[in-house]
Amino acid sequence: MVNNQIIGDRDTRLPPLSPEDLAALRDNLREQRLFREEQLRQIAAHPSRTDESIQRRSAAQTEVRVKLAASARMVLADVEAALDRIAEGRYGNCHLCRRAIDRERLVIVPQARYCARCQQVREAGR
Repeated sequence: MVNNQIIGDRDTRLPPLSPEDLAALRDNLREQRLFREEQLRQIAAHPSRTDESIQRRSAAQTEVRVKLAASARMVLADVEAALDRIAEGRYGNCHLCRRAIDRERLVIVPQARYCARCQQVREAGR
């Protein structure tokens, strides 16, 4: 599929997301938000008692919980930002090149901020 490439003098733009596509992506993002919120609740609900079983928890287990919580918070923030972009009418455009993000990419990663090309460039620069 051509992804917003310029062929000769002709700019091949992707068609805008249909209202049905946008509704489905919004629903997906809302489901992801609920999942991440529940994940964070479960991590936080871990017993905070100071009995022996908890005191014996290894540092590695604690580190895993901290990293899981940080990851869930990061994804939740991305999901919330995507929902905000939908509400503001700015959803589906790359934050770098400003072109439309492929529908297929948004179906897989609905919180995507960058088109596949710009995402690759960002990752290569790390």
